[in-house]
This record gives sequence, C-alpha cells and structure tokens, in this order.
Amino acid sequence: MSSLTGLAPLEAVLFDVDGTLCDSDPLHYDALREMLLKIGFNGGVPITEEFFIENFSGKNNVDTALVAFPGDLEKGLKLLEDKEVTFRRLAEEKLKPVKGLDKLTSWVENHGLKRAAVTNSSRVNAELMISKLGLSDFFDVLIIGDECERGKPYPDPYLKALEVLKASKDHAFVFEDSFSGITAGVAAEMPVIGIATRNPEDLLMKAKPAFLIKDYEDPKLWAALEELDKPGADKLEFLDKNI
Repeated sequence: MSSLTGLAPLEAVLFDVDGTLCDSDPLHYDALREMLLKIGFNGGVPITEEFFIENFSGKNNVDTALVAFPGDLEKGLKLLEDKEVTFRRLAEEKLKPVKGLDKLTSWVENHGLKRAAVTNSSRVNAELMISKLGLSDFFDVLIIGDECERGKPYPDPYLKALEVLKASKDHAFVFEDSFSGITAGVAAEMPVIGIATRNPEDLLMKAKPAFLIKDYEDPKLWAALEELDKPGADKLEFLDKNI
C-alpha cells in the first residue's frame, strides 16, 4: 500500500520522535556505548551500531534496562538514567532534524490537521528534542509510552493519542522509524509510513509499514500526499469501502 487516499478526509498525523523527527540514534548510541563501557558490558568490548539497532533502538526503558542488566531491573534503570544525562548533553550540541521536516510540518499546518508526538522516550528527553527542533508549539499533545499502560510495540500510546486528539484511526496515519514503533502503529490499525533513517529497510518491512521513505523530501511521500489533496479523494474512499 503506497496510497493514502483511503484516509480522506484526513484528520490527524502522528509522529514518533527519536529517529523520526530528528536523527537522534547516533547520539543515543554514543551515550549508551559510553555507559556500557563503564560497567564492562560485553567483556569491555564496545557495542556495535548493529548491536544497538537490534537490542536497543525504539525499545521502552524496561526492555532496554534488562538487556544491560538481565535479571536486575533496578541497576538497568539506573544505568539508563545516567545514559540519558549524557544523551541530553549531546542533543543540546548536535541534534538535527530529519531532512525535509520543515516542509512536512508546513504541509500539516497548512491543512489544519491535528498532530501528536508519540514516543517511548522519557518526557524530559522528548520535550528537549521537540524544543530543539522548534516544534514546541506544533504538537497538540505529547504521549509518552511509559505513561501508558503499555508502551510500544503495543498500540496503547497511539490509541491514547487518537483519544486525546478526538481523531479517528480511519482518518489518520503515523510516521515511525523503528520496528517496534511501526508495529505499534499497525496494531493501532493505522497506516504507518516508515522512515529508514538508520534502521535496515528489510527489518522495517517485517513490521508491515504502508511504505518506506528515506526522509521527508522523498518523492514517494509527496506523491501520496498529493493524492490526498486531489478533489474527490473522500469519494474514492467511499467507493473503495463499498466495492
């Protein structure tokens, strides 16, 4: 599925934060690698980016903590607290938006759509990243996975965002960059546009996104958005549902 016409009239767009609004994974990787070296994880051998992507990227804090300290959640969570301090220092200096983000946010604003940021990051991290990107006034709501009954890959954070926005899953879609995030959006019964900023495309496709894009300047994205803008897109949706 590369068409979004079935969503017309579009009501809302939901965004992950890490790796979706900004290319933050390299900063998380650097911060975590530094912390893991201090505790002698992996026999003192630095983790690779591939190991980081497979075991840490997009996961909630509990799952991440248990990778670092299997069987000792308390120690794992303390490690993550220290890691997040390092990450925020790096983010203050180096955080950059995904290419074309300004163009997309302008499109969303110009169409008067509702919008939410939905993330497994901590609230302090998410607010920092959103602020650094100049998007504090852009989002109607920020949903944090750890503040829901279940975080991603479960659909709860996206379902909560729809509830707060008073938007229908039938007229909304999601941007995500991780396997767990795409899985969550799909489980919430929305089309998910996957962004291959860092995670391998073959891994992302296993989560069944509607389609993948490289960044927000990808022609595939704008072709899909232009279809939504065509007169009669909502009539096409009605026909599709009644054929």
